[in-house]
Amino acid sequence: MKKEIGLLITRVFEDKKRKGQMDMEATELSIRGSMHQVGGMLLEKIVNADLGDHRGPRIPCGSGHEAVFVDYRIKQVTTVLSEVAINRAYYHCHACQEGLLPKDRDLDIENTLFSPGVRRMMARVGAKESFDDGRADLAELAGVRVTAKEVGRVSEAMGEQVEGVADRERLQVMGGKIIPFAPPVPILYIAVDGTGVPVVPAEVIGRKGKRTEMAKTREAKLGAVFTQTTVDDKGHAVRDDASTTYVGAIETADEFGPRIYAEAVRRGLNRAEKVVLLGDGAVWIRGIAEEHFPDAIQIVDLFHALEYLWDVGRLVYGPTGAAVTRWFQKQKDELKEGDVKKVIAAIRRLKPHSQSVREEIEKTLGYFETNINRMKYAEWIGQGLFVGSGVIEAGCKTIIGQRLKQSGMRWTVKGANAIIALRCCQISGRWEEFWENRVAG
Repeated sequence: MKKEIGLLITRVFEDKKRKGQMDMEATELSIRGSMHQVGGMLLEKIVNADLGDHRGPRIPCGSGHEAVFVDYRIKQVTTVLSEVAINRAYYHCHACQEGLLPKDRDLDIENTLFSPGVRRMMARVGAKESFDDGRADLAELAGVRVTAKEVGRVSEAMGEQVEGVADRERLQVMGGKIIPFAPPVPILYIAVDGTGVPVVPAEVIGRKGKRTEMAKTREAKLGAVFTQTTVDDKGHAVRDDASTTYVGAIETADEFGPRIYAEAVRRGLNRAEKVVLLGDGAVWIRGIAEEHFPDAIQIVDLFHALEYLWDVGRLVYGPTGAAVTRWFQKQKDELKEGDVKKVIAAIRRLKPHSQSVREEIEKTLGYFETNINRMKYAEWIGQGLFVGSGVIEAGCKTIIGQRLKQSGMRWTVKGANAIIALRCCQISGRWEEFWENRVAG
């Protein structure tokens, strides 16, 4: 170690003599690189000094047979310090025709060439940015050199592990085996929405798009759970700080229902004084609400309701002008005052000038008639409740849009779901919990 430090100092001062001054950035990066090399050498010595993986001439293979010691085998592993050569005892089970390397399992490097520390870094950057950008950031910020493909493979593998943990939690909750203890919650909100994720052509075979013959996206369903304890001095709802957690996946409503239900239970559904479910009025969201949250106050997001009114008004009165503005403002006021029946009557009075407009009017009318009991905005605002789904709208943009909908991206459903799981875990503040309790691999 002294030799390496001496050589480093010599290089620094030779560089200063040559350039006339010290290059601070070059010096600090050189020191970092050297320290990584020294640290890697130390790590390698420590790991290889432990011979506990040689457990005699024979060991149980795990399948009822015995594996026989063959020899020691070296594995090059990329660590947060440098690449190190790890010497491991190799056993072979003739009955299973499989090899066993106890040290790989002990060190959490089984079936991988990356240390746990490096895999953690790769999963973090892979969840936040493109795999290529993640590769570049690891090289610049941590001195860890990996490829974009490696970042992708590790990130997706970690996402699958996160999803595996969530699956086990969900099965326990749905089976009534575990109802997590949580302190009493004044108001628990469950907000649900969906957003399209661009996928590879193989994932949309036989699926029609909204405007094209073939779909280009698959809907990712996202759920947010958060709490409210207080209102502000104007009586407006205030979301509790750091109370929002997310779950999501590209899956059917029947699959997503247990997912969001399990998260709500984990967050205190059974101890909440009041439960509110926020959505945009979609049929699949109503189905989830009725099956899993029958006692919840169901609220159709006010913004979506107003959007329906604005869109149909523009079709009838024109995209701009005093007439459409006046009509929309009146319906907006009626809606916020809780007079949904008056809004429905106003929609009925609209005079279509074409068949397509008539169809849109009927569609809008059906939306309001179906959701009339989910639009008691004046009552709920008076109770100090949220009537907008801004939290889940922001979640769709942050969790899914910012990472999975960048220019040129096309995902497999499996890959997208792994990254969604990873991002939900990290943004929900459960990353440390997962990492400490994960199944090594």
